[in-house]
Amino acid sequence: MPDFTLTAAPPLAGYDRRFGDIHLIAPTDLAIVSIALPLGAEDAAKKAIKTAFGIALPEMGMSAVAKYKTSVIMRLGVDQAFVLFPSATPDAERQIAAKLKGAAYTTDQTDGWCALQISGPGALRALERICPVDLHPAAFAVNAIARTVMEHMGAIVARTGEDTYLLLSASSSAKSFLHAVEVSAQNAT
Repeated sequence: MPDFTLTAAPPLAGYDRRFGDIHLIAPTDLAIVSIALPLGAEDAAKKAIKTAFGIALPEMGMSAVAKYKTSVIMRLGVDQAFVLFPSATPDAERQIAAKLKGAAYTTDQTDGWCALQISGPGALRALERICPVDLHPAAFAVNAIARTVMEHMGAIVARTGEDTYLLLSASSSAKSFLHAVEVSAQNAT
């Protein structure tokens, strides 16, 4: 039997490109773990999240950076959130489950999503072409998140800075998603 090792890699690993004043990059070693609050034990789960991350579970449609700036919590629904954090090892779910000590359900979502960060003065121009969400700073503050579609593909858009957005889409359509964002960036320059 051949002696080899398979190594997991994000579908857009190593991507880094500029389009005028727009910078598009695929974050490396980004782990995504889903947290589901158990029915009837939501308060205990929220308390465990606050203890584990030093912050309260954000309001729906918002994200928050953990106290020690190592994780971001995105509140996607009444009883669901994502925790995003840097991790090069395949044990992301166990890391979060250990922090929450069984108070919430956790599932590793890392391989199910691809991530792109778009930044720079032209980022908003590029996103306005393909995202039906009003991303104007007056309507979409820093730390706001929204589930949406971009070029027929499901996506999550998060405003992580003044001119910086994190985009998540299904890893099964990573290349198509990248193409859609690239074309929009090219057309916005």
